[in-house]
Amino acid sequence: MQDHHDHGHDHGLGADLRAMTALSSRRRALRLFAGAGSAAILAGCDGGGSSGSGTATAASATPTPSATPTPTPTPTATATTSGSCVVDPTETNGPYPADGTNTASGLTSNALTASNVVRSDIRSSFIGTSTAVAPGVQLTLTLTVVDVNSGCAPLAGYAVYIWHCDRDGKYSLYDLPNESYLRGVGVTDASGKVTFNTIFPGCYAGRWPHMHFEVFSSLTTATGGRYATLISQLAMPAAACATVYGSASGYSTSQTNLGSVSIARDNVFGDNSAAQIAQQTPTLSGSIDTGYTATAVIGIAR
Repeated sequence: MQDHHDHGHDHGLGADLRAMTALSSRRRALRLFAGAGSAAILAGCDGGGSSGSGTATAASATPTPSATPTPTPTPTATATTSGSCVVDPTETNGPYPADGTNTASGLTSNALTASNVVRSDIRSSFIGTSTAVAPGVQLTLTLTVVDVNSGCAPLAGYAVYIWHCDRDGKYSLYDLPNESYLRGVGVTDASGKVTFNTIFPGCYAGRWPHMHFEVFSSLTTATGGRYATLISQLAMPAAACATVYGSASGYSTSQTNLGSVSIARDNVFGDNSAAQIAQQTPTLSGSIDTGYTATAVIGIAR
């Protein structure tokens, strides 16, 4: 029998229980420390996208970019690559489209069905027997059609139908039933560009000087206005309008009409945003004598 007073070996039942409890606590602490160390090692080995086996699968629970569906941008979103394109607003095609959506008093109600409507120089009449050329200040217009939802990427193979009034503010096939000038279709190249040779349009009462256009996904679909991807308008720059109408021959009526209109009060452009107006307004260079060169971007939301 051991001596219960031997402090070197036996401290009694209470002391034994305290010793057993302390040992158990140390073992639990070691297990917790080991578990925390393992988690720390796993966390240190996780690069944010790698995955492993066993408990390491918890580190790969964060989805990679490809695992999360990317929402389609809204049509009003601006492109991020160039920061220079927005979706062109849909505008009325007006009363003089000759695109099959209304009647015309002239040779046809749908110029898009004419075999020779695809042309870059739209200054002359091309339907019927007239070959008259619309007089006015020469304007070479290049349009670039882009996909706003794909970083302003150019859209090749798109057909653009453009039409506008002459320097007197009159439209062929309607006001001038025997003429078909200032209308034509072009197809965008690999850079999304299409160019038209035309004249600077006039200004008629009640509207800011403008050009109409319709965009189709291909030349095959460009058979009528109801199949257009976009119907919109271009606003002629104010400074160029003032110069042409004030100095060029034949535009005196336009100068008078320009004095009573503004983009802000226009029933088409008046409710558009500043970014939309900026894109709808071509950038011009040149002069009355040498002719003007104009460029504009047309943003499509695909």
